[in-house]
Amino acid sequence: MLVTTSENIPGKNILSTIGYVKGSSARARHAVADIFASFKNVLGGEIEEYSRLLQQTRDQAVERMIADAEKQGGNAIICFRIESSTIAQGASEVVAYGTAVVIEE
Repeated sequence: MLVTTSENIPGKNILSTIGYVKGSSARARHAVADIFASFKNVLGGEIEEYSRLLQQTRDQAVERMIADAEKQGGNAIICFRIESSTIAQGASEVVAYGTAVVIEE
């Protein structure tokens, strides 16, 4: 599945526009990561446990968006965006969205 942030795909003709597709994932951090994070807050540096958790959350949201596009018959996604928000203390949601289209292959 071709996913792009642009409104068109150079060298490809968009045959039809399917519409809005999305995927989301919500994750909470856990106590072990919080312990390591508290050390990093004192010593400084990247909090790798949180970085890994957020990357997994982003990946899952994008996978779900792609599955939504495939389910609706799309073979590409244009105008891709990704956003995150805090939904509770220690929990975040990531939403991936875009416009599913059918392109010439």
